[in-house]
Amino acid sequence: MRLLNTHTFQLETFDSERARPPYAILSHTWGTDEFLFEDVGARSINLLSAARNAGQAKVIESCREARHNGYRHIWVDTCCINKASSSELSEAVNSMFKWYSSAAVCYVYLADLSSTRVEELPASNTEFARCRWFKRGWTLQELIAPPHVEFFNRDWVQVGTRQSLAVCISHITSISLDILARSGDSGGSLQVGLAATSVATRMSWAAERETTRQEDLAYCLLGLFDVNMPLMYGERKKAFLRLQEQIIKKSNDQSILAWTMVERAWPSPAQELVTGHGLLIRARIMTVDFLDRRGVRLEVEASGCPAGE
Repeated sequence: MRLLNTHTFQLETFDSERARPPYAILSHTWGTDEFLFEDVGARSINLLSAARNAGQAKVIESCREARHNGYRHIWVDTCCINKASSSELSEAVNSMFKWYSSAAVCYVYLADLSSTRVEELPASNTEFARCRWFKRGWTLQELIAPPHVEFFNRDWVQVGTRQSLAVCISHITSISLDILARSGDSGGSLQVGLAATSVATRMSWAAERETTRQEDLAYCLLGLFDVNMPLMYGERKKAFLRLQEQIIKKSNDQSILAWTMVERAWPSPAQELVTGHGLLIRARIMTVDFLDRRGVRLEVEASGCPAGE
């Protein structure tokens, strides 16, 4: 795992969890000019000089916040992963949930939030609720996994924490208060909470979230279901079928059979919006044949609406 040193702005590699220092982690939505892995060292970052673009400013400000809170290291997805290496990218995606859950704190940067105060009462029509961050696929695990989450507006003014805004966030995302309002821990209470939540419910949290590539709709959910699988960009919707298979091998929760993916164009050809109605159910009556986690072959007759109805 690579971490960015918040003082030197250089990347440092830690091969084991034991050697890894406490670190902060950034959650954000990607823009058009991000500070990338190949830019570290190539571009001179100086905290005393003006940032060249919004992406560099985001890295500088997240480092500043981390330093202020006593952290010498931070993980930022734009520059801490060498995406030119398929093996490194696959390892990172499969480790992402663990990395976020192991961070001391997660800073959520909302580039489209100007308000300095967020109403704690449930509301779906506020500027906070309309932030793009709540609609991205990858940010779901970034909201759930960390022990402590802090939200910042576009000027890096803190507007609240996951715990203080739990009621509001639950209203926006439909995620239970037990998971959102938990206090910082080692992940034990989170695992208990996720295990007590049905597969269909966890799938529903991802409904209507967006990813640039269709495969990422499956890959961004690996940690939420505690499964691993290799990345195969180009497989498109087959990635979600592979995710289903991995979940079925690990769990006997048949609520997965009450979920399907419905695709429609959104809003450009490069992106897709996916909503869910249940997975595997493609006709009003169908037989689903699969192996459960014990290796027992099960044949289940499921009733459901065709995809799209």
